[in-house]
Amino acid sequence: MAVGGVAWRRRWRVPEKYRTRDTARPEGGGRTAGGDAPAPIRQWPLLVVLAATLTGLLVTLADFRIGLLVVGGALLAAGVLRAWLPAVGMLAVRSRFTDIVTYTLLGAVIVLLTLMAEPRPWLEVPFLNDILRFSAG
Repeated sequence: MAVGGVAWRRRWRVPEKYRTRDTARPEGGGRTAGGDAPAPIRQWPLLVVLAATLTGLLVTLADFRIGLLVVGGALLAAGVLRAWLPAVGMLAVRSRFTDIVTYTLLGAVIVLLTLMAEPRPWLEVPFLNDILRFSAG
């Protein structure tokens, strides 16, 4: 049925029983200090990782290899903080296991690729060079 040139149709909605009411905080996502402490103190693990990452990015302006090693080290430090501390504030994004694996894996990949970067790589892994040679053509 059209009213004024617009066809009216019934909209489908998600049934009430399937609607999300609230989301659960990640395990370990609580404050690292009491509620009366200022926000930077409550979120110090995240601020440490962000400061190290920013420092690494600034160092890349002078020497890309050292700067990227600092960035990779910041992610590795995030994995260690997530594993070691019971509460890390906003550094907790997913479950503890997933965060540790993600931070550690990304940090290790950044460090490994930085060590293998041309020119004059600091680390040579022959089978990775072969994979790159065969995949790049």
